[in-house]
Amino acid sequence: MVPPSPLLAFGPISPATPGPLYEQLILAVKREVAAGRLKPGDPLPSLRGLAADLMVSLITVKRAYEELERDGIIYSRQGLGAFVAATGLDQVRDEKIKSADRALREALAAARAAGLADADVESMLRTIIENGGGES
Repeated sequence: MVPPSPLLAFGPISPATPGPLYEQLILAVKREVAAGRLKPGDPLPSLRGLAADLMVSLITVKRAYEELERDGIIYSRQGLGAFVAATGLDQVRDEKIKSADRALREALAAARAAGLADADVESMLRTIIENGGGES
């Protein structure tokens, strides 16, 4: 029997926070995997234990775990619980890369709609990168 994982920084999971509770939990698990606080093979808290600790329904946690498993972030073993998949970090990184790609494509479309030439967009991006990528 694998000992349950201590409750990690899965919060805040709250009805006051934007988004459905199960999506908040999915994002929290992905954040922990991306940050390296959850590593391949690490056990996740039990469905019932996490639901009680976060004060959410068992159905909420079950749905989040099912989606995380479908996405390849975690896997389940009957009678043992849920664990971080070996490919979990790769899956999270791939999602972030796809998200960045979409954002850059949207930004390029907006720049072109504003009448900027590609060379101007490249110059702007280079300046942003050189300045650390922060807001201007």
